[in-house]
Amino acid sequence: MNYPKPLGEKGTIGFVAPSFSCGIEPYRTMFQHGLETFSAMGHGLDLGPNCYEEKGIGISNTPEACGAELTEWYCRKENDVLISCGGGELMCEILDHVDFERIRAAEPKWYMGFSDNTNFTFLLPTLCDTASIYGPCGAVFGMEPWHESLRDAYGLLRGIKKQVSGYSLWSRETPEMGGPDREQDPLAPYRLTEPKVLKSFVGARAVGSEEELELSGRLVGGCLDCLANLVGTCYDGVRPFADKYQEDGILWFLESCDLGVMAIRRAIWEMKHAGWFRHVKGFLIGRPLCFGQEAMGLDQYRAVTDLLAEYEVPIIMDADFGHLPPMMPLMCGAAAKVRVKGNDISIQYEKR
Repeated sequence: MNYPKPLGEKGTIGFVAPSFSCGIEPYRTMFQHGLETFSAMGHGLDLGPNCYEEKGIGISNTPEACGAELTEWYCRKENDVLISCGGGELMCEILDHVDFERIRAAEPKWYMGFSDNTNFTFLLPTLCDTASIYGPCGAVFGMEPWHESLRDAYGLLRGIKKQVSGYSLWSRETPEMGGPDREQDPLAPYRLTEPKVLKSFVGARAVGSEEELELSGRLVGGCLDCLANLVGTCYDGVRPFADKYQEDGILWFLESCDLGVMAIRRAIWEMKHAGWFRHVKGFLIGRPLCFGQEAMGLDQYRAVTDLLAEYEVPIIMDADFGHLPPMMPLMCGAAAKVRVKGNDISIQYEKR
Protein backbone atom coordinates (compact mmCIF):
# COMPACT_ATOMS: atom_id res chain seq x y z
CA MET A 1 0.00 0.00 0.00
CA ASN A 2 1.28 3.45 -0.94
CA TYR A 3 0.94 6.11 1.76
CA PRO A 4 1.10 9.79 0.78
CA LYS A 5 3.47 12.19 2.48
CA PRO A 6 1.95 14.13 5.40
CA LEU A 7 0.79 17.69 4.90
CA GLY A 8 3.63 19.94 6.02
CA GLU A 9 3.24 22.73 8.57
CA LYS A 10 3.14 25.27 5.73
CA GLY A 11 1.95 22.84 3.06
CA THR A 12 -0.61 23.69 0.41
CA ILE A 13 -4.12 22.24 0.51
CA GLY A 14 -5.85 21.70 -2.81
CA PHE A 15 -9.64 21.71 -3.13
CA VAL A 16 -11.68 20.05 -5.88
CA ALA A 17 -15.38 19.54 -6.59
CA PRO A 18 -15.83 16.15 -8.28
CA SER A 19 -19.25 15.98 -6.63
CA PHE A 20 -21.15 19.03 -5.27
CA SER A 21 -19.40 22.39 -5.14
CA CYS A 22 -19.61 25.18 -2.58
CA GLY A 23 -21.38 27.60 -4.91
CA ILE A 24 -24.58 28.09 -2.90
CA GLU A 25 -25.41 28.82 0.72
CA PRO A 26 -24.75 27.72 3.35
CA TYR A 27 -21.84 25.89 1.71
CA ARG A 28 -20.23 29.04 0.27
CA THR A 29 -20.00 30.82 3.61
CA MET A 30 -18.86 27.65 5.36
CA PHE A 31 -16.22 26.91 2.74
CA GLN A 32 -14.88 30.45 2.53
CA HIS A 33 -14.47 30.60 6.31
CA GLY A 34 -12.75 27.21 6.23
CA LEU A 35 -10.31 28.58 3.67
CA GLU A 36 -9.63 31.55 5.96
CA THR A 37 -9.01 29.17 8.85
CA PHE A 38 -6.52 27.07 6.90
CA SER A 39 -4.79 30.19 5.61
CA ALA A 40 -4.48 31.57 9.14
CA MET A 41 -2.87 28.27 10.14
CA GLY A 42 -0.15 28.94 7.56
CA HIS A 43 -1.34 26.74 4.70
CA GLY A 44 -1.36 27.68 1.05
CA LEU A 45 -4.57 27.14 -0.91
CA ASP A 46 -5.00 25.74 -4.43
CA LEU A 47 -8.62 25.81 -5.63
CA GLY A 48 -9.73 23.79 -8.62
CA PRO A 49 -11.90 25.43 -11.30
CA ASN A 50 -15.11 23.72 -10.15
CA CYS A 51 -15.13 24.71 -6.47
CA TYR A 52 -17.90 27.28 -7.01
CA GLU A 53 -19.48 25.90 -10.18
CA GLU A 54 -23.17 24.94 -10.31
CA LYS A 55 -23.48 23.72 -13.90
CA GLY A 56 -23.80 19.98 -13.38
CA ILE A 57 -26.55 17.51 -12.49
CA GLY A 58 -25.83 16.00 -9.08
CA ILE A 59 -22.22 17.27 -9.37
CA SER A 60 -20.55 20.66 -9.79
CA ASN A 61 -19.98 20.61 -13.55
CA THR A 62 -20.12 18.20 -16.48
CA PRO A 63 -18.67 14.72 -15.87
CA GLU A 64 -15.88 15.58 -18.32
CA ALA A 65 -14.95 18.78 -16.48
CA CYS A 66 -15.11 17.12 -13.07
CA GLY A 67 -13.01 14.17 -14.18
CA ALA A 68 -10.41 16.48 -15.73
CA GLU A 69 -10.22 18.63 -12.59
CA LEU A 70 -9.77 15.64 -10.29
CA THR A 71 -7.03 14.14 -12.48
CA GLU A 72 -5.14 17.41 -12.91
CA TRP A 73 -5.32 18.53 -9.29
CA TYR A 74 -4.27 15.10 -8.04
CA CYS A 75 -1.23 15.05 -10.34
CA ARG A 76 -0.14 18.70 -10.15
CA LYS A 77 2.74 19.80 -7.92
CA GLU A 78 1.11 23.02 -6.71
CA ASN A 79 -0.73 21.28 -3.86
CA ASP A 80 0.27 18.67 -1.29
CA VAL A 81 -3.09 17.14 -0.32
CA LEU A 82 -6.62 17.29 -1.74
CA ILE A 83 -9.90 17.86 0.08
CA SER A 84 -13.22 17.54 -1.75
CA CYS A 85 -15.61 20.49 -1.48
CA GLY A 86 -18.61 18.27 -0.70
CA GLY A 87 -20.61 15.15 -1.30
CA GLY A 88 -23.35 14.87 -3.90
CA GLU A 89 -25.26 12.43 -6.05
CA LEU A 90 -23.65 11.44 -9.36
CA MET A 91 -19.87 11.41 -8.92
CA CYS A 92 -19.94 7.91 -10.42
CA GLU A 93 -20.50 9.55 -13.83
CA ILE A 94 -17.11 11.28 -13.75
CA LEU A 95 -15.15 8.02 -13.45
CA ASP A 96 -14.98 7.46 -17.22
CA HIS A 97 -13.20 10.83 -17.42
CA VAL A 98 -10.69 10.26 -14.62
CA ASP A 99 -7.24 9.21 -15.87
CA PHE A 100 -6.50 6.42 -13.42
CA GLU A 101 -3.28 5.56 -15.24
CA ARG A 102 -1.91 9.07 -14.61
CA ILE A 103 -3.06 8.95 -11.02
CA ARG A 104 -1.53 5.53 -10.48
CA ALA A 105 1.79 6.79 -11.85
CA ALA A 106 1.72 10.08 -9.90
CA GLU A 107 3.31 10.62 -6.51
CA PRO A 108 0.75 9.46 -3.90
CA LYS A 109 -1.30 12.30 -2.41
CA TRP A 110 -3.83 12.33 0.40
CA TYR A 111 -7.39 12.73 -0.85
CA MET A 112 -10.12 13.32 1.74
CA GLY A 113 -13.90 13.40 1.37
CA PHE A 114 -16.92 11.28 2.22
CA SER A 115 -20.34 10.21 0.96
CA ASP A 116 -20.32 10.51 -2.87
CA ASN A 117 -16.52 10.79 -2.67
CA THR A 118 -16.52 7.05 -2.03
CA ASN A 119 -16.18 6.93 -5.80
CA PHE A 120 -12.56 8.02 -5.32
CA THR A 121 -11.63 7.30 -1.70
CA PHE A 122 -12.53 3.63 -2.32
CA LEU A 123 -11.00 3.33 -5.78
CA LEU A 124 -7.67 4.86 -4.78
CA PRO A 125 -6.77 1.86 -2.57
CA THR A 126 -8.59 -0.86 -4.52
CA LEU A 127 -7.43 0.20 -8.01
CA CYS A 128 -4.29 2.27 -7.36
CA ASP A 129 -3.04 0.72 -4.10
CA THR A 130 -2.92 4.19 -2.53
CA ALA A 131 -4.45 5.01 0.85
CA SER A 132 -7.08 7.76 1.21
CA ILE A 133 -9.08 9.32 4.03
CA TYR A 134 -12.83 8.90 4.34
CA GLY A 135 -13.46 12.08 6.27
CA PRO A 136 -15.02 15.56 6.29
CA CYS A 137 -15.35 17.65 3.15
CA GLY A 138 -14.04 21.18 2.76
CA ALA A 139 -17.12 23.17 3.78
CA VAL A 140 -17.33 21.58 7.24
CA PHE A 141 -13.96 23.08 8.19
CA GLY A 142 -15.72 26.45 8.35
CA MET A 143 -17.28 25.36 11.64
CA GLU A 144 -16.52 27.47 14.72
CA PRO A 145 -15.09 26.04 16.82
CA TRP A 146 -13.80 22.87 15.19
CA HIS A 147 -15.24 19.69 16.64
CA GLU A 148 -12.71 17.10 17.81
CA SER A 149 -13.48 15.01 14.73
CA LEU A 150 -12.19 17.82 12.47
CA ARG A 151 -9.01 18.06 14.52
CA ASP A 152 -8.64 14.29 14.14
CA ALA A 153 -9.01 14.52 10.35
CA TYR A 154 -6.50 17.36 10.15
CA GLY A 155 -4.15 15.35 12.37
CA LEU A 156 -4.28 12.40 9.96
CA LEU A 157 -3.48 14.70 7.03
CA ARG A 158 -0.56 16.15 8.97
CA GLY A 159 0.69 12.72 10.00
CA ILE A 160 0.62 13.68 13.69
CA LYS A 161 -2.20 11.30 14.63
CA LYS A 162 -2.02 7.52 14.44
CA GLN A 163 -5.15 6.72 16.44
CA VAL A 164 -8.71 8.07 16.59
CA SER A 165 -11.45 7.32 19.09
CA GLY A 166 -15.21 7.64 19.14
CA TYR A 167 -17.16 10.58 20.52
CA SER A 168 -19.66 10.64 23.36
CA LEU A 169 -22.51 12.47 21.58
CA TRP A 170 -23.91 12.63 18.07
CA SER A 171 -26.40 14.69 16.08
CA ARG A 172 -29.54 13.72 14.21
CA GLU A 173 -28.85 16.61 11.84
CA THR A 174 -26.31 16.63 9.02
CA PRO A 175 -24.00 19.68 8.86
CA GLU A 176 -26.01 20.88 5.86
CA MET A 177 -29.42 20.44 7.53
CA GLY A 178 -28.31 21.96 10.78
CA GLY A 179 -31.76 23.13 11.87
CA PRO A 180 -32.30 26.64 13.24
CA ASP A 181 -28.64 27.00 14.24
CA ARG A 182 -27.44 26.53 10.67
CA GLU A 183 -30.11 28.89 9.27
CA GLN A 184 -29.01 31.66 11.62
CA ASP A 185 -25.29 30.92 11.51
CA PRO A 186 -23.69 28.84 8.74
CA LEU A 187 -20.61 28.45 10.93
CA ALA A 188 -22.50 26.96 13.88
CA PRO A 189 -21.01 23.79 15.43
CA TYR A 190 -22.76 20.44 15.45
CA ARG A 191 -25.82 20.30 17.67
CA LEU A 192 -24.95 17.14 19.59
CA THR A 193 -27.93 15.74 21.49
CA GLU A 194 -27.80 11.94 21.32
CA PRO A 195 -25.62 9.68 23.51
CA LYS A 196 -23.50 7.27 21.48
CA VAL A 197 -24.57 3.64 21.98
CA LEU A 198 -22.73 0.88 20.13
CA LYS A 199 -24.35 -2.44 19.35
CA SER A 200 -21.80 -5.20 18.85
CA PHE A 201 -22.15 -8.75 17.62
CA VAL A 202 -19.93 -11.68 16.81
CA GLY A 203 -21.83 -13.48 14.13
CA ALA A 204 -25.40 -13.57 15.44
CA ARG A 205 -24.37 -13.31 19.10
CA ALA A 206 -24.88 -10.00 20.85
CA VAL A 207 -21.80 -8.87 22.75
CA GLY A 208 -22.11 -7.74 26.36
CA SER A 209 -20.95 -4.33 27.54
CA GLU A 210 -18.05 -5.80 29.54
CA GLU A 211 -16.64 -7.89 26.70
CA GLU A 212 -13.74 -6.35 24.79
CA LEU A 213 -13.36 -6.99 21.07
CA GLU A 214 -10.16 -6.56 19.11
CA LEU A 215 -10.23 -6.51 15.32
CA SER A 216 -7.36 -6.12 12.92
CA GLY A 217 -7.09 -6.03 9.14
CA ARG A 218 -6.95 -3.83 6.07
CA LEU A 219 -9.61 -1.12 6.41
CA VAL A 220 -11.73 -0.36 3.32
CA GLY A 221 -15.26 0.82 2.62
CA GLY A 222 -17.40 3.92 2.31
CA CYS A 223 -20.99 4.85 1.51
CA LEU A 224 -23.17 1.87 0.58
CA ASP A 225 -25.14 3.99 -1.88
CA CYS A 226 -21.98 4.34 -3.99
CA LEU A 227 -20.36 0.97 -3.31
CA ALA A 228 -23.38 -1.00 -4.54
CA ASN A 229 -23.20 0.89 -7.85
CA LEU A 230 -19.58 -0.17 -8.38
CA VAL A 231 -20.25 -3.91 -7.99
CA GLY A 232 -19.48 -5.75 -11.21
CA THR A 233 -18.36 -2.67 -13.15
CA CYS A 234 -14.95 -2.10 -14.72
CA TYR A 235 -14.10 -0.23 -11.49
CA ASP A 236 -14.68 -3.29 -9.32
CA GLY A 237 -11.25 -4.41 -8.18
CA VAL A 238 -12.33 -5.73 -4.80
CA ARG A 239 -11.66 -9.43 -5.21
CA PRO A 240 -8.03 -9.06 -6.38
CA PHE A 241 -7.51 -6.40 -3.69
CA ALA A 242 -8.84 -8.72 -0.98
CA ASP A 243 -6.71 -11.58 -2.29
CA LYS A 244 -3.59 -9.40 -2.26
CA TYR A 245 -4.14 -8.52 1.40
CA GLN A 246 -5.62 -11.83 2.56
CA GLU A 247 -2.90 -12.30 5.18
CA ASP A 248 -4.07 -9.09 6.84
CA GLY A 249 -7.74 -9.80 6.20
CA ILE A 250 -10.26 -7.08 5.38
CA LEU A 251 -12.10 -4.80 7.81
CA TRP A 252 -15.10 -3.30 6.06
CA PHE A 253 -16.51 0.09 7.12
CA LEU A 254 -19.97 0.82 5.71
CA GLU A 255 -22.55 3.58 6.11
CA SER A 256 -25.49 4.84 4.09
CA CYS A 257 -27.21 8.05 3.00
CA ASP A 258 -30.34 7.71 0.87
CA LEU A 259 -30.88 3.99 1.45
CA GLY A 260 -33.72 2.79 3.65
CA VAL A 261 -33.45 -0.43 5.62
CA MET A 262 -34.67 -2.60 2.72
CA ALA A 263 -32.21 -0.98 0.31
CA ILE A 264 -29.37 -1.42 2.83
CA ARG A 265 -30.16 -5.11 2.99
CA ARG A 266 -30.25 -5.38 -0.81
CA ALA A 267 -26.88 -3.61 -1.08
CA ILE A 268 -25.31 -5.96 1.48
CA TRP A 269 -26.74 -8.95 -0.42
CA GLU A 270 -25.31 -7.65 -3.70
CA MET A 271 -21.82 -7.12 -2.29
CA LYS A 272 -21.89 -10.47 -0.55
CA HIS A 273 -22.80 -12.37 -3.71
CA ALA A 274 -20.16 -10.50 -5.71
CA GLY A 275 -17.50 -11.98 -3.43
CA TRP A 276 -16.63 -8.66 -1.80
CA PHE A 277 -16.51 -10.11 1.70
CA ARG A 278 -13.84 -12.73 1.05
CA HIS A 279 -11.10 -12.74 3.72
CA VAL A 280 -13.27 -10.52 5.95
CA LYS A 281 -12.13 -10.00 9.55
CA GLY A 282 -14.89 -7.69 10.75
CA PHE A 283 -17.45 -5.00 9.91
CA LEU A 284 -17.77 -1.44 11.20
CA ILE A 285 -21.23 -0.06 10.42
CA GLY A 286 -21.81 3.68 10.80
CA ARG A 287 -25.03 5.36 11.83
CA PRO A 288 -27.34 5.40 8.77
CA LEU A 289 -29.18 8.56 7.81
CA CYS A 290 -32.39 6.50 8.14
CA PHE A 291 -31.53 5.90 11.81
CA GLY A 292 -34.45 4.31 13.67
CA GLN A 293 -36.41 3.35 10.56
CA GLU A 294 -38.36 0.08 10.55
CA ALA A 295 -40.16 -1.48 7.59
CA MET A 296 -42.11 -4.74 7.58
CA GLY A 297 -40.31 -5.94 10.70
CA LEU A 298 -36.84 -4.98 9.44
CA ASP A 299 -34.70 -2.45 11.30
CA GLN A 300 -31.22 -1.05 10.63
CA TYR A 301 -29.59 -3.83 12.64
CA ARG A 302 -31.19 -6.89 11.07
CA ALA A 303 -30.75 -5.28 7.66
CA VAL A 304 -27.04 -5.99 8.19
CA THR A 305 -26.62 -8.76 10.75
CA ASP A 306 -29.01 -11.28 9.18
CA LEU A 307 -26.81 -11.46 6.08
CA LEU A 308 -23.38 -11.07 7.70
CA ALA A 309 -23.78 -13.38 10.71
CA GLU A 310 -22.51 -16.39 8.77
CA TYR A 311 -19.00 -14.93 8.60
CA GLU A 312 -18.72 -15.29 12.40
CA VAL A 313 -16.71 -12.07 12.71
CA PRO A 314 -17.34 -8.96 14.85
CA ILE A 315 -20.00 -6.54 13.58
CA ILE A 316 -19.89 -3.13 15.29
CA MET A 317 -23.00 -1.03 14.64
CA ASP A 318 -23.83 2.66 15.10
CA ALA A 319 -20.14 3.51 15.04
CA ASP A 320 -19.03 7.13 14.84
CA PHE A 321 -18.96 7.77 11.12
CA GLY A 322 -21.43 8.44 8.34
CA HIS A 323 -24.03 11.06 7.54
CA LEU A 324 -25.03 11.74 11.15
CA PRO A 325 -22.05 13.55 12.69
CA PRO A 326 -19.53 13.55 14.16
CA MET A 327 -17.40 11.02 12.30
CA MET A 328 -14.06 9.44 13.01
CA PRO A 329 -11.83 9.93 9.95
CA LEU A 330 -11.12 6.51 8.43
CA MET A 331 -7.89 5.75 6.61
CA CYS A 332 -9.10 3.67 3.67
CA GLY A 333 -6.51 1.07 2.66
CA ALA A 334 -4.50 1.21 5.87
CA ALA A 335 -3.83 -1.63 8.23
CA ALA A 336 -5.83 -1.00 11.37
CA LYS A 337 -6.38 -2.32 14.88
CA VAL A 338 -9.83 -1.66 16.30
CA ARG A 339 -10.73 -2.02 19.97
CA VAL A 340 -14.32 -1.96 21.18
CA LYS A 341 -15.68 -2.28 24.70
CA GLY A 342 -19.19 -1.20 25.56
CA ASN A 343 -19.67 2.18 23.90
CA ASP A 344 -15.97 2.89 23.47
CA ILE A 345 -14.22 2.43 20.12
CA SER A 346 -10.71 3.29 18.98
CA ILE A 347 -8.85 2.72 15.71
CA GLN A 348 -5.06 2.61 15.48
CA TYR A 349 -3.61 2.94 11.99
CA GLU A 350 -0.48 1.25 10.72
CA LYS A 351 1.10 2.43 7.48
CA ARG A 352 2.25 -0.88 6.07
